[in-house]
Amino acid sequence: MGLRDRLRKSRSTPSRPEPPKGASNYILLILDSCRYDALMKANLPILKRLGTVEKRYAYATWTAPSHYNLLMGLLPHPSPQNVFASTYYKKDFEHFSKRLGIENLGFDSMVPRMWLPHHLKHQLGYFTRAIVSMPVLNPHTPLAVDFDSFETADHHNDLLGMTERLQFSKERPTFYLLNTGETHYPYAPLEEPESQWPRIHGAHGVFKRMSLGQGFSTAEDPQFFNTDRLAQLQQRQVRVLQWVEKGIEALFERVPRNTYITITADHGELFGESNYFGHGPIMHPKVMEVPFVEGKLR
Repeated sequence: MGLRDRLRKSRSTPSRPEPPKGASNYILLILDSCRYDALMKANLPILKRLGTVEKRYAYATWTAPSHYNLLMGLLPHPSPQNVFASTYYKKDFEHFSKRLGIENLGFDSMVPRMWLPHHLKHQLGYFTRAIVSMPVLNPHTPLAVDFDSFETADHHNDLLGMTERLQFSKERPTFYLLNTGETHYPYAPLEEPESQWPRIHGAHGVFKRMSLGQGFSTAEDPQFFNTDRLAQLQQRQVRVLQWVEKGIEALFERVPRNTYITITADHGELFGESNYFGHGPIMHPKVMEVPFVEGKLR
């Protein structure tokens, strides 16, 4: 089939086929802004039920473009040397055969759309669902295309509450994208009063003000944090992961037996390294370093 035929076919709306026998549910859990070394310092024993946590690297430095890559099926990479990019992409896609529990899984039908939710829904018969916490991932964005449901969480920092909304079917497998923001600034558990949160707005605050029709003033620009404050903020991200562990435990208890889970982050975070804070328009190794662990529950 030529490219023109594939493009014509991709514009149609195919019926959902019967899923391959034995296909697994698949959950992709994104700990927003979680740095690799923060997760290692938090030392969450529950992750051992999936496997060993690896250091990997995000494809982008902030939420929206990183999730676009994730939903293309390109998960954080190990930065392999002496390898052509095309060779790595091929091997990375092959890993989905294990994740989905489908032998000899071919991804030829992903071309030209290159969109994992479309492939899972229209080629493999999955239900496709998402629950997200960040405003730039809202249901009106192109990221929501080909999802049966794309919901915004009630709170940006409540993985525990998100797990209560999960739905699975006995008739066909389900793919879930979960994005939770406990590890995003202000690195706060749901139980912490907002009055105790540090205050500074990033891209999500900017987009919120735009949606409300509010203007901007340079007089409102915050002063950069001092060294002590940055160290406190870094420790907040480590501490909040103890709260996240409760949500992960609830997730593990809720999912059906035949479920493969990937836990990673969309990007890392800077806490004063080279005079950077946060993520976004930053080029620094630490903003690319993310944790990665996956497997079926042991």
